Amino acid sequence: MDRARARAGGRPPISQEAVSFNRFVAIDWSGAKGRRHKGIAIAACDLTGAPRLVKPGHVWSRTEVADWLVREARRAPTLFGFDFSFAPPFAERGAYLPGETDVPENARDFWAYVDAKAPDEDLGAASFLEQVHRPHFYFGIADGAKADFVRFRQCDHRLNEAGGRKTASAYDAIGAAQVAKASFAGMRLLHRIDGKVAIWPMDVLPARGSAVVETDALVTAAGMRAHAAHPQAFAPEGLTPELARTEGWTFGIV
Repeated sequence: MDRARARAGGRPPISQEAVSFNRFVAIDWSGAKGRRHKGIAIAACDLTGAPRLVKPGHVWSRTEVADWLVREARRAPTLFGFDFSFAPPFAERGAYLPGETDVPENARDFWAYVDAKAPDEDLGAASFLEQVHRPHFYFGIADGAKADFVRFRQCDHRLNEAGGRKTASAYDAIGAAQVAKASFAGMRLLHRIDGKVAIWPMDVLPARGSAVVETDALVTAAGMRAHAAHPQAFAPEGLTPELARTEGWTFGIV
């Protein structure tokens, strides 16, 4: 995944009146196995000034990121962005894992389900894909046609239809560009922080306080700061209550 490095980019600072946040944090996530992960990086910026790395050179664990986020959320109204899918596609087939029984049908309960079924260390979720629900994920040509596994959320369809770079499917678990392992590990993090920090769009944004959003892998802390002032940033066209409850939405797609 792309580094959470952010450049000032010459953008003018935004005013406090424009948004309810005064700090913006972009977090590069990792679904790798193990206890600490060189792939995790955190960049933060305030309302003015260039973004900066948090703990440069530090090798983070996923659990450490979760605990740090909760502490920082209480310290100042902060918008935190992660580059993983907050839920698998649901609307396209009416289920996260079609054909399976006892699988929840809303994002919040699905996070708890993943957490319970994936005992991997440090909030990992590789076993969920590789063992618990192996038939639903594409790991290579032995699984058959990749197209049979590639499903997208409604916000992904919107971005893909716009042309240019394509999003990855949460069911594609092979290759450097895959996001499956990171996303399901991320769902365990969301379960851990649920009720402690607002998670958009599953939760309503607080009038004053912090929130966590899913951001595109190329969105940096400075990009989040700029987009937060967009009139449709948290009310994109097409985001229905049902999608908010099941699939979520990527901050930045309006």
